[in-house]
Amino acid sequence: MFSALRSSRLSLGCFRRSWSTFKGYQQANVVVLPNHLADDFEGFCHSNPAPLPLLYRSQPGETSCDPLAKNADIRTDISEYCVYEDGRLGKAVSSLQSYSSQHRTGSEQHGPLADMVTFYLGCSFGFEGKLQEAGIPVRNVEQGRNVSMYRTAVGCVPRGVFCCPLVVTMRPVPVGLLGPAVEATHLNPLAHGAPVHVGDPALLGIKDLSKPDYGDSVELQPGDVPVFWACGVTAIEAILSSKPSLAFSHSPGCMFLTDIPDSPPPSSSMSPDPELTPLCFQVTQNPLLYSLVSRAAVGKIRQLERIIGDDPGQRGIRALFVQDELLHACLALSHSSSVAITTGFPTHYMHSPPDETDGPPGAIAIATMLLSLGKQVTLLTDSRAVDMNRALVDEAVRKGVLKAAIPLVTFEDRGPDSALHFLCHHGDPSKPRFDHLVAIERSGRAQDGNYYNMRGVNIKHLVDPIDDLFVAAQTIPGITTTGVSNWGGYALACGLYLLHTCLSHQRYLRKGLGPEPLVSNQQLQDWRSNLPSVQKEELFLATLLRFGIRSGKTGNLAMEVDGLTFHPTHSDMISRLLEVTLGSTEQNPPDC
Repeated sequence: MFSALRSSRLSLGCFRRSWSTFKGYQQANVVVLPNHLADDFEGFCHSNPAPLPLLYRSQPGETSCDPLAKNADIRTDISEYCVYEDGRLGKAVSSLQSYSSQHRTGSEQHGPLADMVTFYLGCSFGFEGKLQEAGIPVRNVEQGRNVSMYRTAVGCVPRGVFCCPLVVTMRPVPVGLLGPAVEATHLNPLAHGAPVHVGDPALLGIKDLSKPDYGDSVELQPGDVPVFWACGVTAIEAILSSKPSLAFSHSPGCMFLTDIPDSPPPSSSMSPDPELTPLCFQVTQNPLLYSLVSRAAVGKIRQLERIIGDDPGQRGIRALFVQDELLHACLALSHSSSVAITTGFPTHYMHSPPDETDGPPGAIAIATMLLSLGKQVTLLTDSRAVDMNRALVDEAVRKGVLKAAIPLVTFEDRGPDSALHFLCHHGDPSKPRFDHLVAIERSGRAQDGNYYNMRGVNIKHLVDPIDDLFVAAQTIPGITTTGVSNWGGYALACGLYLLHTCLSHQRYLRKGLGPEPLVSNQQLQDWRSNLPSVQKEELFLATLLRFGIRSGKTGNLAMEVDGLTFHPTHSDMISRLLEVTLGSTEQNPPDC
């Protein structure tokens, strides 16, 4: 215990930036506010649990905090305090005793502290020891510097007068140790828990890592990835924005030391469920972005991937299997905001319409789930098929297969920069219209510049050069592409549901902001209702038939896709995907 050290007041300067001296014990950010703001600030903490994990709220005028540390005195137990007046940093002081007219043994206080409330908030210094125990270098400690802290462009959830940007700490982590770093920190939510962002700082609105808003600049070593955790200095931003007449905080890096171990003692009743441990996966390279998802959700998405790898038609598709391609596509779509989907393979050039039934059902399944998740969705189609696809979309909405109508667009090659101008506003690669392109059962250009169906017949006259967009997207930062089968479309919809019902992934998407539960029952029900189902897919396939769209392999105008009948082949596939996604009872969301 550190109570004796506090009592004797021995060299409190050693508390400053010295986590290594006291590692093994929880440290705290401190904010002292007027009593009339206390309830709003407590609500602000509960609404933003990652940056502001509340350890203790004092009574007005209370200078001790026995639940955290015996014999503590908040007026003297921090080596440097910041004093704020009307929302401006006025000065730094080594003690708050001058703001209190009596000593610990007095019966009354008459200074401003008598009507102020102290909040103790978790600090990321509490997990740096755990990082080292896991073999992860802590670069700021190696370099003898305070951790880097940055003001982001991400707004916290407001409460009362408190409205401010999220502040994050950055610690460089070797790319091969990202997983252990996530695992080591997620177990300590009172020290901010798992990272809220891994990758390009610009995605948080941070322009220059060498210029932190608080703390010191920490240098990345070759092979390091910047990893960002929510930070309790967010509370200082809350003071600056709310402008109380008088407030105090710790000086960033000068923490309050508690008597609480930074890890709870081992307990069989409280041992963490390893299935809920978040895993770290790279989503994109440019910009660099990683994402987090629980081991349980990853396992279920891998089950989905194995299911759609079945090959009842003996077409050799198993040879195309690459593990986790479905997971990576789901993660990229989960992080997207505007998605363009294209489908349509005019294999039956001798019929009108020439399209096949393979592709449109999966495209609509992805589209309706993306709409349910709040994404913008655009259907990209051949100019010859605009009227037909618009009618199909309207019919899908009318029958409840598609959540809402989506815009249809076409692409025409008018020169070398046509694809760039289509994908980006004013042809500016820094301003893409879409951040994800999805192709479902779509013909691509052969080496000779033509397009062919599976029988080797040239169908170029029926196909617009939409594949040019996918080629151009490879050079535009921020646009990801996915190619998927019809069944893959169903699996993507199910995978997106699993990600958004995964608490680890939801927390990461929201940067640890927002009160729990993160997903309301109403929202969950809407997502479930927009999953593919046997009934909806059967209705939509029947609609395709009424429009004269045929099975690709046989050319039959029948309830089949690529020669495989809807019952039992396709209906069984959908049922198996749903069983993995929802479980056999379909009563509770996945435990992830």
